[in-house]
Amino acid sequence: MTRQEPVLEVEDLRTHFFTRGGVAKAVDGVSFTLRRGEILGLVGESGSGKSVTGMSVLGLIDAPGRIVGGAVRYRGEDLVTAGEKRLRQLRGRRIAMIFQDPMMTLNPVLSIETQMVETVLAHEKVSRKEARERSREALVRVGIPSPDERLAAYPHQFSGGMRQRVAIAIALLHRPDVIIADEPTTALDVTIQAQILFEMQKLCRETGTALVWITHDLAVVSGLADRIAVMYAGRIVEIGTAVEVIDGARHPYTHGLLGSVPSRNRRGEPLAQIPGMTPSLLNLPEGCAFRPRCPRATDACLALPPLSDGGHGWRCFNPQGAAA
Repeated sequence: MTRQEPVLEVEDLRTHFFTRGGVAKAVDGVSFTLRRGEILGLVGESGSGKSVTGMSVLGLIDAPGRIVGGAVRYRGEDLVTAGEKRLRQLRGRRIAMIFQDPMMTLNPVLSIETQMVETVLAHEKVSRKEARERSREALVRVGIPSPDERLAAYPHQFSGGMRQRVAIAIALLHRPDVIIADEPTTALDVTIQAQILFEMQKLCRETGTALVWITHDLAVVSGLADRIAVMYAGRIVEIGTAVEVIDGARHPYTHGLLGSVPSRNRRGEPLAQIPGMTPSLLNLPEGCAFRPRCPRATDACLALPPLSDGGHGWRCFNPQGAAA
């Protein structure tokens, strides 16, 4: 596979949750592609559907939710129609996930060595000695000092930042083609966060692993991602290269997110705020879901705007830079 061929293609993905209160369209027509070594930042407020998108790629949606339409193709193979047995073969080995809470990955009563070695042996027929050496190398790769001592330790003996590094090391054990990272640095201090972002960017460049970095923070992905997709109420509202989205945002929601980043505001000025609240997925507004909060909304927005074609696309009838 060349670097230019997509390793992951998500096409018109729709994941809905069937509740007593109605159908929540958590993901409603999401499409993007990912190539080898590429980093895609998936950005949005809580409830925008970005985490459900990541879980859907790995087939980790449980009742009352289910994927009701679209395709998730890994190297051309549709994972939506693949059976659970096939998904278990791919999870961890070819497509890995890093969760926000490392304790969702780590077992508190097992040593780090046991957990990492068993992870290797679950997918590959290698000796325990080789599996341990692979585990040790993975710890070194994410910047953990004294790897032999750390292998013998238990999760409670690590700081939050160290536990997250171990979780990332486990995701890297099989040199996966794709990693889905769901806000893995949100709970960490900015120094540790910067180190992990640097290491992940370096690993993607060196190994060709493709990365989807899910976050609510545009400032984080602005220096990490090659491309950025902004989600709102289950849909991608803007997508393009990091430069296009950060420096030339066209959707009013993207513009609002950028305005709330402290570094983009003049010293002493209050941060810009997006008025209102994210709508309930059980009761979305007619047409554009952002319409009730949008300063540029017109009657045209009562219809759902399409995502414009081209490398830099946006879902808006009255984009920034156009006459309102």
